[in-house]
Amino acid sequence: MDEQHQGRPIADSRVTLSKIMTAVDVNLYGTVHGGVLMKFVDDVAGAAAARHSGGTAVTAAIDEIVFIEPVRVGDLVHAYAQVNWTGNSSMEVGVKLAAERWDEVGGTPIPVATAYLVFVAVDVAGKPRSVPPVVLTDPDDKRRFKEALIRRDHRLARRAAIQRARAEQ
Repeated sequence: MDEQHQGRPIADSRVTLSKIMTAVDVNLYGTVHGGVLMKFVDDVAGAAAARHSGGTAVTAAIDEIVFIEPVRVGDLVHAYAQVNWTGNSSMEVGVKLAAERWDEVGGTPIPVATAYLVFVAVDVAGKPRSVPPVVLTDPDDKRRFKEALIRRDHRLARRAAIQRARAEQ
């Protein structure tokens, strides 16, 4: 079997990025703008998708993003991403953001956001290319994979329902 079709462990796709939030990142309420965090989520997810697929991968969808706690100027935000599921050319990437408060010495990073994104691997012409399957090595991998299938089924069902509704008009 060639290398492209051999599976890759989920752990091989894991990426961590960290960033200190600054005054240019804030919204009118004095907390970090959700769009800044969304870009950070997309950046780390793209790195995980590229790492797993061995090349360029582009954002196809954001299934969900949940903001749990506000992020403040000076916070050190860590973004953790990994591929949870793969199809033929698409991948679901899960992302968690955690913040270390700048004014709390030795504090444990607190969860501030979670997200699930879909990426498609593309070749130099921008056409979809195949990706290796994920290898599930532990119970958490298996749980994330099953949950990704649920999100995929919901995404496809929603798209089909919308198309049916449009056809009835």
